[in-house]
Amino acid sequence: MDIEKAIQLRRSVRKYLDIPVEMEKVGKILDAGRFAPSGGNIQPWRFVLITDPDARQKIGEACVQQHWMARAPLHIVVGVEPHKSKRMYGERGEKRYALFDGAAAVENMLLVATAQGLGSCWVAAFDDEALAQVVGAPGNAIIVGVLTIGYSDENPVMPLRYSLENVVFINEWGSRRKDFAAWYGYTSHHVQNLLKKGKGMLEKIKDKVQDVK
Repeated sequence: MDIEKAIQLRRSVRKYLDIPVEMEKVGKILDAGRFAPSGGNIQPWRFVLITDPDARQKIGEACVQQHWMARAPLHIVVGVEPHKSKRMYGERGEKRYALFDGAAAVENMLLVATAQGLGSCWVAAFDDEALAQVVGAPGNAIIVGVLTIGYSDENPVMPLRYSLENVVFINEWGSRRKDFAAWYGYTSHHVQNLLKKGKGMLEKIKDKVQDVK
C-alpha cells in the first residue's frame, strides 16, 4: 500500500479481533517510529511493547477507564526523554521539540500499521502518573500516547474533513481563496509547464556539451 493510500485509510479503531499481531509486522511498525524526524537527530523517543493481558487492562484503566483498550492484542507506549532535547535546545527543546519528535514517531507507526492491514488508535487521554507506574517509566520521561494495535473488528467510516479552502492560506495567515481548487489546478499546470521547459533546456545543454566533446 502506498503512503497516500495509508493516510486516507487510517482510522481510529477501538474494536479488535482476538488475533495476535505477527512480530514481523510489529518490527516494521517500530522501525517506522525509529526513522521519524527529530530535532537535531536526538531521537528522544522510547517504545514500550505491551502484550500481557493484565498490563493491557491496567493501561486501559490508567487511560481514564477506557476498558476497550484491553481487547487490542498489542499496545505500544510511546514516550520521550525531553532532557536530551534540552541539552541542545534548552527549554524550547524540552517543552516543544521532544514532544513534536514523539508525535512524528507516533504518526509514522500508525501509517505503517494501516499499510499492513492493521487497525490502530492513538490514545492520549490518560493519568500520567498511573500510566508511568504501569510501564515503569522514569520520572524524567513524558508519555506521548498509547497506540492500540491489532486486526480490526470494525470498519469506521471516514469522519468529515475540512476542505482545502478552509485550512489553506496563501502567502499570509488568514488569506483564503474561495476558488482554491481552480487556483491550485492552474498553479500545478503552470509548474508542470515550467518543469517541461527546464527539462528541455537541460537536454539542449547536454547536446551542446556532447558536440564540444
